[in-house]
Amino acid sequence: MDTSLLLNHLVTAVLVINKDLELLYANAATEQLLGVGSSRLTEQPLSDHYQLLGVDPDVLKLAIFDGQGLSINTVPLVTIDGQQHTVDVTLTPLENEQNLALIELRQVDQQRRIHQQLTQDAQQQAAQYLVRNLAHEIKNPLGGLRGAAQLLSRELTDPQLNEFTDLIIEQADRLRNLVDRLLGPQKPTQHSLYNIHEVIQKVVKLVNVTLPANIALTQDYDPSIPDIQMDPDQLQQAILNIVQNAIQALEPLGGNIRLKTRTQHQITIGTQRHKLVLMLSVIDDGPGIKPELMDTLFYPMVTGREQGSGLGLSIAHNFARLHGGRIECDSTLGHTEFTITLPINS
Repeated sequence: MDTSLLLNHLVTAVLVINKDLELLYANAATEQLLGVGSSRLTEQPLSDHYQLLGVDPDVLKLAIFDGQGLSINTVPLVTIDGQQHTVDVTLTPLENEQNLALIELRQVDQQRRIHQQLTQDAQQQAAQYLVRNLAHEIKNPLGGLRGAAQLLSRELTDPQLNEFTDLIIEQADRLRNLVDRLLGPQKPTQHSLYNIHEVIQKVVKLVNVTLPANIALTQDYDPSIPDIQMDPDQLQQAILNIVQNAIQALEPLGGNIRLKTRTQHQITIGTQRHKLVLMLSVIDDGPGIKPELMDTLFYPMVTGREQGSGLGLSIAHNFARLHGGRIECDSTLGHTEFTITLPINS
């Protein structure tokens, strides 16, 4: 059996380097981790393919020269395109191959994300259960209130008094719409094959109509991504909610929003492992999200804005869940990234 074929099925990034840290081999997981194709990887030293690796290159060179193994846990890694990871680094000298070593970079941030997602989903379901019960309790008397206002309106002869009943009906309808949004769909709808970039472009077209002049919206797509099973209306709404949040975060100072699509191999969503997934990111360079909001960011009615409803991200989270995917957020000053991960059935 072809050894390289086996290595390409590993989740762990596997590299073979010499004493000068030149790459002689890299498996598919390495390409995914560093965001660089295998042909480019082998053209340059390892240090040219990342911004930061929390291991001194001289330490790696010395270990290879001495033929000594090396293992360092929870090492920070920042790739050329700014992706941040935490990895365990293991260096193993190759027997009968002088000055050559095998390096394994095992991502541990994925384990952290899986745990966070499971915890977040459980908390989200509990929050939605409470909100749904509350919404039902509101909806029943609200219907009676609206009906009573309509009956009263028919009995009134003074037009000025009708203004008050019209106001009651109008506000009752507004609250009913809010409750309907809170309840939302809880079961998957009919899915068909669609291209994710066509869905994103509809969002771009909608947003560009009212996009402030001091905010730039750019697209960074992987055109090789295949069509996936989806409800395009739900995903369009999810993406639109996130982009609108980014625009509101950048106002009034302005800034940049980037829509990025990529694929990744061997990703676990919840408890299910997928060979190939779509990673759809909305990235802005705004002020970031307050740390105290991060743990409850996708809960219903949680918002950092005075005029916000707190429903946009909750709806986006629910739509991602209904597609067998997840949504997560990393935010620091000058960089906020929301990523929707969806399985690709190949």
